[in-house]
Amino acid sequence: MTNTAAPRLLWAPPEELQAASNLRAYMGWLAAARGLSLRSYDELWRWSVDHLEEFWESLWQYFKIESGTPYRAVLASRAMPGARWFEGATLNYAEHVFRNATAAHPAALFQSEAHPLTAISWAELEAQTAAVAAALRGLGVAPGDRVVGYVPNIPQALVAFLAAASLGAIWSSCSPDFGSPSVIDRFKQIEPKVLVAIDGYRYGGKAHDRRAAVAEIQAALPTLAATVFIPYLDPAAEPAGLSGKILPWAEALATPGPLRFERVPFAHPLWVLYSSGTTGLPKPIVQSQGGILIQHLKELSLHLNLKAGDRFFWFSTTGWMMWNLLIGGLLVGGTVLLYDGSPGYPDMGALWQFAEASGMTFFGTSAGYITALMKSEVEPGRQYDLSKLVGVGSTGSPLPPEGFEWVYAHVKPDLWLASVSGGTDVCGCFVGGAPLLPVYSGEIQCRSLGVDAQALDTDGNSVTGVMGELVIGAPMPSMPIYFWNDPDGRRYRESYFELYPGKWRHGDWVVINERGGVVIYGRSDSTINRQGVRMGSSEIYRVVEALPEVLDSLVIDLEGLGGASYMPLFVVLREGAALDAALEQKIKGAIRAALSPRHVPDAIFAVPDVPRTLSGKKLEVPVKKILMGAPVERAANPDSLKNPELLAYFVELAGRLKGSW
Repeated sequence: MTNTAAPRLLWAPPEELQAASNLRAYMGWLAAARGLSLRSYDELWRWSVDHLEEFWESLWQYFKIESGTPYRAVLASRAMPGARWFEGATLNYAEHVFRNATAAHPAALFQSEAHPLTAISWAELEAQTAAVAAALRGLGVAPGDRVVGYVPNIPQALVAFLAAASLGAIWSSCSPDFGSPSVIDRFKQIEPKVLVAIDGYRYGGKAHDRRAAVAEIQAALPTLAATVFIPYLDPAAEPAGLSGKILPWAEALATPGPLRFERVPFAHPLWVLYSSGTTGLPKPIVQSQGGILIQHLKELSLHLNLKAGDRFFWFSTTGWMMWNLLIGGLLVGGTVLLYDGSPGYPDMGALWQFAEASGMTFFGTSAGYITALMKSEVEPGRQYDLSKLVGVGSTGSPLPPEGFEWVYAHVKPDLWLASVSGGTDVCGCFVGGAPLLPVYSGEIQCRSLGVDAQALDTDGNSVTGVMGELVIGAPMPSMPIYFWNDPDGRRYRESYFELYPGKWRHGDWVVINERGGVVIYGRSDSTINRQGVRMGSSEIYRVVEALPEVLDSLVIDLEGLGGASYMPLFVVLREGAALDAALEQKIKGAIRAALSPRHVPDAIFAVPDVPRTLSGKKLEVPVKKILMGAPVERAANPDSLKNPELLAYFVELAGRLKGSW
């Protein structure tokens, strides 16, 4: 089922914005350098997927990517998995960052709950990166070695990553709000040589000493040669309880040495990201220096329209891929804005205060944050000076039409809202924004350049205007080069290519309409299918969470014997609300009116919270498995969950519901 209401036009790009956009500049370059007359975004996208090698080669030339040796071919093989990009080229991600160094504007701005807004100049960033790189080199770090960070979104994390990348080492990070078992599950798989860790952090006004967790992580990583210790929570903190060789951050910064860049093959690993890991160990996803470099240049310049000196922000921790995209803003000469703290402390206006103080031009966040703002008292456009803000980005989950409408009504009527969607798997977007296109409520503007995104029906045919399975029909440079500890590639193939061999199946239900706009309806492996009518869970959340009594919700479709269905709905209620008969009827009536009688839940339960992964995704599939009788250890990895204590409720409920559907 799809939403039949016509989406409302909310914003059309002014001609002056289009004329000055990076996309127009690129299209002009294509006309001059390649003789290509492409008159619209749709024509450009079609050319980019029909002439894949020519498109990515044009980006190499347009962005003047520097290589120590020439590449032999743009794409030696289109096989998925197994595509080989720009073989023969040697380059360095960090080198491309620092070619943008300037005294005209800072490299980064930083603020936290405990630290006032502070600027980091390009000269400071370069000097600190050179020193930490020299320190890592002194610890024996060489190309291919792993450097891991247990760090918040702070300047030291940025410096440590750039230092590792400059050496050709492989970076991986976890946010310090991850518990030590979850961190160990991730880092132990990749056998790091150096750990960069903080003493603690402040969140929601409370101090969190993490030295005991760091000690547990150290003890579980026998390959560690040293720990670089950052006294962040308390500048006078000692590495109490830590073991092995300890290098204080101050000593690392005092290590002499010039900043040198190890040019490595295009496919040399840059970092390891992790799947949400709701079952089993998290998948260690390895992406390449060259693949990320060219993907992020494309995405940040052409799709997000970032220019030198723009002040780019995305609210993220170091445990989410959006941190990796955020720091990529340095590749296009932007000033990246780092924020460490709760978005709700001291109130929901915290990030808007940061936007005002920093002169933010682009505010990136999650759909969940926007929907939380909708139920708050905050009026960003009225309460804060957002005169420099030109764009808002949203990702993490589908942003409902009401979220779009709220941004234009309560933030700024003349800004560009770029809803984007992709994944950790590619550290980028499959579908996203473009400054040449209008914004319609509830709709992502376009398929990304060079991304052959399609919606497939149940017979595997590409369809337009109806819901289908999101697949990518051709390789992208930022697709994983491999999973760590997956020597035969089996886990990689099973993750994306099992259902449609040769095509990447991402696991989302989407509608791609006639004008190229995209609506995502939720995860395809947790789709609601009632009496043959298929619907994304996000459609139900949109209706239920619009009710003032409901703060959050989770819906599960349980298929029983003989094809029967039992669909419970779980709701988190606002303080003072009660799930009585009147509210139940109100919820059911709203679903019946907005969606269909088929999708009215069989039962509604009030719960204290919705179980989520550490990256904030609702646990639809694991909860479904638990309710169908699977033991918790087979359904979900508690160490990868934000609130694992909630699983006990669903285990108990499964026992009570057994045999009732």
